[in-house]
Amino acid sequence: MSTSNLQTFQEQVADLLLRHRSLLDVLSKHGQSEAAVNRAVTKAITECGCLELHAKRQPYETNMDVTQAKQSLESHIQGQLCENCNDVIRAELGKHLFYTSALCNLLDIQLDDVIKQESSKCSTLGIFNLS
Repeated sequence: MSTSNLQTFQEQVADLLLRHRSLLDVLSKHGQSEAAVNRAVTKAITECGCLELHAKRQPYETNMDVTQAKQSLESHIQGQLCENCNDVIRAELGKHLFYTSALCNLLDIQLDDVIKQESSKCSTLGIFNLS
């Protein structure tokens, strides 16, 4: 998403958020929207069945180089989202992004700055960013 699109979205959220303007309300809605994303993905597995999860121990060894690790580590996902599950998950992700943006608005943080900072950190730290 471009900077102008993120700014426009953040401004739109600021204009639309009326009922849940309290920081506590936004924090609880943010958590609720995150849970809804998790639930939608879970339902794609447990109810629809378009995705299957075959989790097992990852075959990671400390002497692996990055290329070997990328080739041997798995997502554990088999299958592909059906159109319905894709639509539901996109909608839930949208709500979650809405409340993330609302949180940024209340704390006077630009969502674009957060993304730029995280991208810079990823570029600098590379694969060590989240380890």
